[in-house]
Amino acid sequence: MSTTQISAHISEKTKERLDRFVRRTGQTRARVIEEALLQHLQALEELPADVIVPARVVLSAESASLVRDSLTRPAKPTKDMKRLFVDR
Repeated sequence: MSTTQISAHISEKTKERLDRFVRRTGQTRARVIEEALLQHLQALEELPADVIVPARVVLSAESASLVRDSLTRPAKPTKDMKRLFVDR
């Protein structure tokens, strides 16, 4: 099987996790990355698009403001919401 080289920017934290994993398992970085990419692509091809949750969500400034407001000033729970947690 012929191979080709690709390049990707990853976070330092991800690189550290990858390095720990390859040291622990004795696999090569290339093998771990290829296997992970193959599994990810297979899942994307087999699962319906509406069940895929993106690893990263990008918000507009307006959406970010709405999220920030809802986190810092949450709405009061409704009667129905309170009823969901009665047994807890």
